[in-house]
Amino acid sequence: MEWFEALILGIVQGLTEFLPVSSSGHLTIGRELLGVEASQDLVFEVTVHAATVLSTIVVFRKEIWKLLRGFFKFKMNDETDYLLKIALSMVPVFIVGVFFKDYVEALFSSLLVVGIALLVTALLLFFSDYASKKVQNGNTARNGIKWWQAFVVGIGQAVAVIPGLSRSGTTISTGLLCGVKREVMAQFSFLMVLIPILGETFLSLVGGEMAASSIGALPLLIGFLSAFVSGLFACKVMIALVRRARLSWFALYCAIVGILVIIFA
Repeated sequence: MEWFEALILGIVQGLTEFLPVSSSGHLTIGRELLGVEASQDLVFEVTVHAATVLSTIVVFRKEIWKLLRGFFKFKMNDETDYLLKIALSMVPVFIVGVFFKDYVEALFSSLLVVGIALLVTALLLFFSDYASKKVQNGNTARNGIKWWQAFVVGIGQAVAVIPGLSRSGTTISTGLLCGVKREVMAQFSFLMVLIPILGETFLSLVGGEMAASSIGALPLLIGFLSAFVSGLFACKVMIALVRRARLSWFALYCAIVGILVIIFA
């Protein structure tokens, strides 16, 4: 992988990780256009995902610090309730990561899967945008999200490991369809992904995948930095969009890209 390829793919990852258009799907498309080998792409993806996690921590640093301070008071307060719901939401993706990792990785070589999954993302965004208009005043749960809603959103995150199925789009849409308010899902969706991606990065380091990579240190560094900077921008933009704007515009984009990918796949 050349440095300019790492720069382009890093920017793509940073922007699409938070926008509901599927970062994994766009990385697969970008890999095919640039001619990057799939084995390199998997190593690179772990690196740029770690970069977007760091950008999420920077954007939500005050909220994260508040949650940690409340949690370590060791009592059932709002912060502990919130973190436990995040932990519950991680159970489905943990199961997928442990038992179905090889099957998921195999999907990253198929552009047809990406195209179909982008169309599914488009449908989710369209229907959730419509449904959210009816439920914004109906949820009085602690922290704005119920236990079952957190778990269902977690199932959405687990399914979204399929390339082309947007993680942020799927989790936000799932939450909105379940009756969670927009402003609640804007934060919950981004915070719930921190531990799974950090865990994946740690396992890659421990398992020696990073050390065995044929990608040089410079492309990985450039990819990391470009994903981090673009991720800071996209995260702030997406928070504002989820709270105020319609997601159906992203649905239209995903539908167009999905159709084009299927045609040319």
